[in-house]
Amino acid sequence: MTDQRDEYDDEETVDDDLAERLADVDDDLADQRAAALRSGLSDYELDEDDLEVLEHSAEGEEGIRYLPALPVIAIVGRPNVGKSALVNRILGRREAVVEDTPGVTRDRVSYKGEFLDRRFTLVDTGGWEPDARGIDASVAAQAEVAIDLCDVVMFVVDATVGATATDEHVVRLLRKTKKPVFLVANKVDDARQEPEAAALWNLGLGEPYPVSALHGRGVADMLEEVFKVLPQVSAVAKDEFGGPRRVAILGRPNVGKSSLLNKAAGEERVVVNELAGTTRDPVDEQIELGGKIWRFVDTAGIRRRVHLQQGADFYASLRTQAALEKAEVAVVLLDVSQPISEQDVRIIDLVLESGRALVLAYNKWDLLDDDRRRYLEREIEKDLHHVAWAPRVNISARTGRHLEKLVPALETALESWDTRIATGKFNAFLTELTQEHPHPVRGGKQPRILFGTQAASRPPTFVLFTTGFLDPGYRRFIQRRLREIYGFEGSPIVVNMRVREKRQR
Repeated sequence: MTDQRDEYDDEETVDDDLAERLADVDDDLADQRAAALRSGLSDYELDEDDLEVLEHSAEGEEGIRYLPALPVIAIVGRPNVGKSALVNRILGRREAVVEDTPGVTRDRVSYKGEFLDRRFTLVDTGGWEPDARGIDASVAAQAEVAIDLCDVVMFVVDATVGATATDEHVVRLLRKTKKPVFLVANKVDDARQEPEAAALWNLGLGEPYPVSALHGRGVADMLEEVFKVLPQVSAVAKDEFGGPRRVAILGRPNVGKSSLLNKAAGEERVVVNELAGTTRDPVDEQIELGGKIWRFVDTAGIRRRVHLQQGADFYASLRTQAALEKAEVAVVLLDVSQPISEQDVRIIDLVLESGRALVLAYNKWDLLDDDRRRYLEREIEKDLHHVAWAPRVNISARTGRHLEKLVPALETALESWDTRIATGKFNAFLTELTQEHPHPVRGGKQPRILFGTQAASRPPTFVLFTTGFLDPGYRRFIQRRLREIYGFEGSPIVVNMRVREKRQR
């Protein structure tokens, strides 16, 4: 982990009386000042999206706005049919690894995309191939997971090769699903290869869409058809309002996720086995804990089969992402008897990317000796300093020790995640902060913050209208001061910038 510290992270630069000064600001006066700043934006070039954000800024503290779960498109198919090239073509940027070797796609499986002014999540199931014998089973297992977790399936076939036995294997699964399936005949680079695509009608999946992921031919036409059936909000990972708060239990295999769920439930709900990865499906359980009902999603790694050794982590990460889409807060379980691993950090980063609230649970605390405790504190400082704001509980899932501490931590994180700061207060905060610590001059210019508003909660998302680009260090400084004044313990904070220029008179 690199330690991203800068001039603003130096404690000495921080004025300790900011909270006192803000407490002295009258709410009505703060609102009047914010309204004046807001009207000053009329001198700047604003687009429709800006105006929508500004309209929302007038809603006040209760105006919590929920960001809907984006619809999910899954791309499935056997190795080397061009799935990653198609991902890059749809996204309009090079994200997925493209090589001539089958099965190079590994970790990164989910991407955010936009087409025809609609945003969506694209899941690339990769061409993961453990060995030649297991190929049918592995591709089919992938397809099964992807079908489970998406709204629309794109099934990619190499038109120059035609349908293979592996393709037939997947087709049988796809015929059973009630979800829309688009048969993509890839590598149709010109009209001469159209008949090869037409031959795929006999798969029984309807009309094949001839495309060239490499050259872009036919991709936009196919996407237009996809978007006719793609829901606005994901039916799989849709936001649910009301009801018990939803908790995802995450962690690397064999860290104690199922034991934690069983202990919390007070009974054996999930199979616990010394073998890593014995849980296959996320199990939704309503559990009473601390006098409240919670819905727990246990997402332990998918069951490992002999020929799926490597691939199990791949499926587990797909399921982790699906569970996060359904959850509001994630409990990441860390095994204190083992050093903090790259995989632990990657799981925490998945939570941050998803924008969910976060609680860190240090499991097997009863097994800790003094030496290991000292090393652990150093590891936390080095590898997890970027989530120092997350509530921490030290527990034993096996014995149930300190499990009751999980509830206040969850409540704190969710309260932060739901928090909305009134526009008047937020602009008073920005004014006081920038007067005391203005942004440094860069290239002869000093960027100014014209106006700020909280555009959304869950997670708290702030938009700053500025006259120039703010340094990443300055943005982190604003985030840190927001935490110091308003708490936000257990919730990520998003700070977006909109650099706007004055209108030409």
